Amino acid sequence: MTGLQHLRPASDTLLRAEHLEVEFSVGRGQVVHAVSDVSLDLVRGETLGLVGESGCGKSTTGRALMQLPAPTRGRVMFDGHELTELTGAALRAVRPRLQMIFQDPISSLNPRRRIGSIVAEGLDIWKRGTAAERNAKVDEVLDAVGLDPETVRNRKPHQFSGGQCQRISIARAVITEPEVIVCDEPVSALDVSVQAQILNLLEDMKARYGLTLVFIAHDLAVVKHVSDRVMVMYLGKVCEVGSPDALYAAPRHPYTAALLTSIPVPDASVRPGDHPVLTGELPSPIKPPSGCRFRTRCPRAEERCALEEPELVPVSITHRGDDGAADDGDQADHYVACHFPLS
Repeated sequence: MTGLQHLRPASDTLLRAEHLEVEFSVGRGQVVHAVSDVSLDLVRGETLGLVGESGCGKSTTGRALMQLPAPTRGRVMFDGHELTELTGAALRAVRPRLQMIFQDPISSLNPRRRIGSIVAEGLDIWKRGTAAERNAKVDEVLDAVGLDPETVRNRKPHQFSGGQCQRISIARAVITEPEVIVCDEPVSALDVSVQAQILNLLEDMKARYGLTLVFIAHDLAVVKHVSDRVMVMYLGKVCEVGSPDALYAAPRHPYTAALLTSIPVPDASVRPGDHPVLTGELPSPIKPPSGCRFRTRCPRAEERCALEEPELVPVSITHRGDDGAADDGDQADHYVACHFPLS
């Protein structure tokens, strides 16, 4: 089916979204096209990295997967449940298996409640175990995220640093033993040294609790460190999908290449001006460009780019057979939406 070529068989996936669209009315008949025809999937135990500039729709995509709010159009399937068709009690019953870590760790915690109560809230709502068992579970997850339960349990969020608050947010997310966690830029508000600690913690928690992650970020260096598969978005559309090794070694979309050149290099001999940079402003999602949405900032754009929207197709490669002759083929698990991809 068109637009779904990059998805794995539905029977192999834990979470799958098809043709996801999210639109917001802003009055006077205007509509923000935040997410437009995005399809993605995750197999159990995988980490999918969603990357792109601010305003590209990656956080809205993550929230749409959680039905916060539900997408305007499209389907979201989770372990045999079509979430877009669930409402009320049926949707609430699935909620403990899908959790989210928010971008701002401090504002995501209720300032009036104590940490023990915040972390235990999911268990209290669903009445899991006795009070003593719930308290023991809170102590277990606080210890797992590197916090001393006796020290932090009766304190409030304002008494902790941003990194500590993010650890508390992670504890709150894993306490209901979810299968999928959407991490919405979980390290962007933290110092660089703390970012490394939180990233390592997420990897440890993934292995310890058997988690499947959607990791949203604008920093491609961070995404490469944690992801098994990377999806690049621009103005609500998917530009490129692939494994980190393939995508970072040989990006095929001009936007992906521009994002990669923006990663700081710890080398004094490399000057910022040595690499091309994106020019122009991000177009308005209220009235996105026709055809390819990146064409207004793309140095390779031609007339076809304005007339025809590119589809996400396998990256074509040339390789040599045993006889030395060149053969055309498709690179496994690498897809690009561009009429004139980089070679």
